Amino acid sequence: MEITKLIRNELDQLAKSKENLNITDDTKYFKEKIKTRNLKTSVVIKTQKYFYSKYLKDLTKNEIFLLAKELLKSGYNDESKIAFDWLFRLKKEYTKKDFLVFETFLQKHVDNWSKCDDFCTHALGYIFMQFPNETPKKWAKSKNRWMRRAAAVIYIYSIRRDKLINEAFLISDILLQDQDDLVQKGYGWMLKEISNLYPEKVFYYVLKNKKLMPRTALRYAVEKLAPNKRKEAMKR
Repeated sequence: MEITKLIRNELDQLAKSKENLNITDDTKYFKEKIKTRNLKTSVVIKTQKYFYSKYLKDLTKNEIFLLAKELLKSGYNDESKIAFDWLFRLKKEYTKKDFLVFETFLQKHVDNWSKCDDFCTHALGYIFMQFPNETPKKWAKSKNRWMRRAAAVIYIYSIRRDKLINEAFLISDILLQDQDDLVQKGYGWMLKEISNLYPEKVFYYVLKNKKLMPRTALRYAVEKLAPNKRKEAMKR
């Protein structure tokens, strides 16, 4: 765990220099209170790569999982970014059992849309594509908004590789009338990703369900459709 202390000290030092900080305040993009040093993503990635190269290359997968867990405990967005990047580096070593570990990380340590999307479109999305299961259907009915958003966003990694398309539509069915706008944006985004490959499928899905779909989800879902199709889909 000494490594995590070194990382936190490094991030604290980097945050003292204005050139390492985002021009705008990170917190303005979130509804909930978040913990952030407001460091530029490029600075965080550079730090992640440095520490991985210097300290982690010879560690086992389980040892890196423990380090990632320790970073996630802090609640800081930048430390979560590093943890999720490290987990994704290990993707060739994932086993089916690791999905349960990642699910625990999601339940306990994901508390905003940035963490949810970073985790789901990389490490969690990859392992799900390798070992698909019915778990997202359970998440879609959770009281936790981030679990419900994750139920959709976890499919994006697979969708971009033309996999699990039908399963993604089933998740959309479950989330269709969700009242949380961040969940709506999540499954709307998922449908938008499908539209890049199968625009007609998304178009007819939206036409069939638009009386039930919240406006936010609908707007996200049709964003990449042809203008005439988008206009027709948005008519109430």
